[in-house]
Amino acid sequence: MPKATDAGFNTLDVIYDSAPARRSVLAAAGAGLAATACTRADGDPAGRRGPGRHGARQDGVTTAQQRNALVLAHDLDPALRGAEGVRALKAVLWGWSRVLAGGGRPASLTATVGIGPRLPARLGLPVPAGLRELPPFPGDRLDPAHCGGDLIVQLCADDARILRRTALRLAEEEPLRPRWSQAGFLPPAPPGATPRNLLGFKDGSSNPTPEECERWVWKGNATFLVVRRVHLRVAEFGRLATDRQEAVIGRRRADGAPLGGGREEDEVDIFAKTERGRYVTPLGSHARAASPRLDAGARMLRRGYSYDNGPDDRGLLFLAFMRDPNLFVRVQRRMAAQDELSRFSEHRGSAVAYVLPGAPRGERLGAGFLP
Repeated sequence: MPKATDAGFNTLDVIYDSAPARRSVLAAAGAGLAATACTRADGDPAGRRGPGRHGARQDGVTTAQQRNALVLAHDLDPALRGAEGVRALKAVLWGWSRVLAGGGRPASLTATVGIGPRLPARLGLPVPAGLRELPPFPGDRLDPAHCGGDLIVQLCADDARILRRTALRLAEEEPLRPRWSQAGFLPPAPPGATPRNLLGFKDGSSNPTPEECERWVWKGNATFLVVRRVHLRVAEFGRLATDRQEAVIGRRRADGAPLGGGREEDEVDIFAKTERGRYVTPLGSHARAASPRLDAGARMLRRGYSYDNGPDDRGLLFLAFMRDPNLFVRVQRRMAAQDELSRFSEHRGSAVAYVLPGAPRGERLGAGFLP
């Protein structure tokens, strides 16, 4: 079967024809093979909704997480530069705005569009502060064909077929060149519950509150999106005893609570110690390396999905929004240096994008960014 990340959209028919069957197999396999996380931490989907599809901010950031995702990367024809490139980009964004804001748009569909780091300078546009390529990290095994992109689009919906149809319509705009795509999914879960990742743990349990999103996620009406395709060594991790798995993750497997006790949504206290003076959360745990306490409280909003590109490549489609991508750089460097979960994961795809402000009705995306 062609991989979901193969460039071009001729593979999408194959991807979506087979994805439901794979999800059924994963769900039936039990907690150790269930999929990934919700973005909400407060159990209130409405509390995270943005201003809507015609608002000042794009949907798909603080919107309640849908069941399926499809991330697309496109390149503008490299021959287009300067004013000619700006005109072409405007035309693309006008076309996309009409597709994504049409009256027939399905209720659950959200589309979040961002600009890659190389495009503004090529077109002679101001580069948004903070928009730059992510640096290399120890342990990365990135395939350049599945990284980067001039335009990054996150499509999310409860019905995967909607994503396929929307992707095909977006790809019709000229002069775009499809670069890569990756589908992701969440497994069935009780209402309000956090789905589990492929390792069997709840992921995204302690996401920022709506108030914290205003401080750490939004930059005015824009934000930044970091995408990482993380291959997981599921079978190898599954051979560990449960207590050893919990030590690697830094949370309890059964309920997602910190190892020291409490509720799933509680932040892990990385400084708590036992009566014998040992840290409750192990020094090499994932929760410790990712702790906001090591970044002066700064947080990113995670909307992760599981992916399945076949038996040799399954893992996490990591999607995170933040007001400054340097936060991801700091966290990822700590993980590469001390996170024991790195033994069971490998980053194979990567992208970063400046998420444009929203498009009020009758306007195009990027109206405040493009002259």
